This record gives sequence, structure tokens and C-alpha cells, in this order.
Amino acid sequence: MFPAAAADHAGPPPSRTGSSAVSGAPISGLDGAESIPVRPLSFRESVDLPFAVIQADVRKLIVFVVAGLVLAEDLVIATTSGFSILTDGSDTGTAWSAILSTAVAAWLLRLFLRGVTVPIGVARIQGGSLTWRAALRRFGEKFGPLVLDRLLYTVIGVLVPAVGLALAFIGVLGAVPLVGWLRARRMCVVPVLFAESASYGGAVGRAKILAAGAEWRLTGLWSSLRALLLGVAVPLLGLPLFVSNFSGTHRWAVIVLATASVLLIAAFAEVVDSATSVVGYIDRRCRREAWDVRIPVPAHRNTETAR
Repeated sequence: MFPAAAADHAGPPPSRTGSSAVSGAPISGLDGAESIPVRPLSFRESVDLPFAVIQADVRKLIVFVVAGLVLAEDLVIATTSGFSILTDGSDTGTAWSAILSTAVAAWLLRLFLRGVTVPIGVARIQGGSLTWRAALRRFGEKFGPLVLDRLLYTVIGVLVPAVGLALAFIGVLGAVPLVGWLRARRMCVVPVLFAESASYGGAVGRAKILAAGAEWRLTGLWSSLRALLLGVAVPLLGLPLFVSNFSGTHRWAVIVLATASVLLIAAFAEVVDSATSVVGYIDRRCRREAWDVRIPVPAHRNTETAR
């Protein structure tokens, strides 16, 4: 069903033939992590299972996260230092260059992590394991569609709250669930890109079909993960204040700690978000297309194949 190259995987894809009953059996084990059941998932499973996907390839993902964080922080420090020199060390110029460069670096970091986490997760639901080189190659193959998807993702996340703010305070409160609803409709776009080798337009249409009728359920999932992120973000954002008690309020020490904390939060959010989209893809295919139904192979067909 999936046209992935056999050389990229450590194991064969799971068989879709055999029992005609709806199966709750998990796909092949996730290297000691919890397996992903191929069946419609409960809401609690949809929240829990992304961490099983992450745990399955946690070493590879840690390498990607650390490498991405180092490059992103280097970009922020280099850009901020350059603008600080150009503005003769102006506090305002340095602050704005740090803020804008961190926003750009976080966007690029999230693009990179989305591009490697989703194919790794897709390989797992195919019953195999993607090497880090293969993950980078898959990311390169889908780079154009991924950039377009992330640009539209950002536009939705910025434009809708901005319009709500322009209307009224009530508009802002209504904008948050609207953003979640729009994001829910596109949750499966990137998994479809990697799992089904579709064009970007085809992947968007396919994702909307898979999400049809479950937009608000997926919005609740999106909101739950944002609440989890908030719980992680608060102590990380307080880290610069804690360290400054020992190191003093030196400007560059605070800038490095603050920008690194923001980038770490962005990296964590993106890896969890990407794993969630993979789990959501399984759930929606099972609910919409009975993906968990195993079609039996007739005995006479097996005999003919053997001949």
C-alpha cells in the first residue's frame, strides 16, 4: 500500500491479509516501547500514543533535536551579534534582533523536525525502521511541499488571532478554537505526503476527507497537547531567571539562555505535534476506511500463487 523504498527500512511492512475480523493487534513492536494498535483509538490513546512513537526512535530524534538546536542557536547568536554591532550595542536593536532571529530560527527548526519525525513515525506504522540518513533523504524529497505547508500553518496561526483581536476581545476567544479547528482539518497532510506519496494538493484534500466529521474531536486533541506544552514551557522560560541569580544579569548570558529555552520549547512541541499527526493518521484511516480490517486471501489463490 505504501511505496516506500525497501532499503530505507529495517523490517517488512505489516501484512494486510489474513483474518477477516477487525483486529486490535498492534503493528510490530516499537523496540521496547508501547506498540501502536491498528484500530480506532480512544481520545486518551490519541494523547498517549505519540509518546510511544517518540520512544520507539528516541535516540535518532534526540540527535536530530540536538543538532537542530545547536544550528538554530548559532543562527540566533550570529544574527543578534551582527545587528548589535550595526546598532552600536543599542538595547532596543539587540532586543528586536534577538526576538526576530529567534522566531525565524524556531520556524526553521520546526520545519526540519517535522520533516524527519513524520517519516520516522510513518516507517514505524509500516512495520519498519528508518535510518537517520533515510529520514534526511525523505525530508529532502518533500522539502518543497513541507515549506508550503508550514507557511500556510503559520499564516493560519497568525492571521486568525490577529483578525479576532481586530474585531473585539470576544473575537480573540473565538479565534483560538477556530485555529484548532483549521489545524485539525490539516492534521494528516504531512503523514499523507510521506505515507502515500501524494502531491501537496492531493495530500491536503485527502487530509480533509480523513478529518471529516471529527474536526472538533481533533481540535480537543490539539488543545490538550497545547495545555501539556504550557506546563512544560513555564519552567523552561523561568530557567534564565534562575540562572541569572548566580551568573548576574549579563545581557548576552540572558539572551543565550532565553533564546535557547524558546527554541527547546519549539523543538519539543514540534516533535510531539508530528508524532500526534502520525497517530491521528492511523485513527482516521481506521475510522473512515476500515484500515484495520484484514482481508482474507482465498485458498485457491494461495495455491495458484505457489504454482
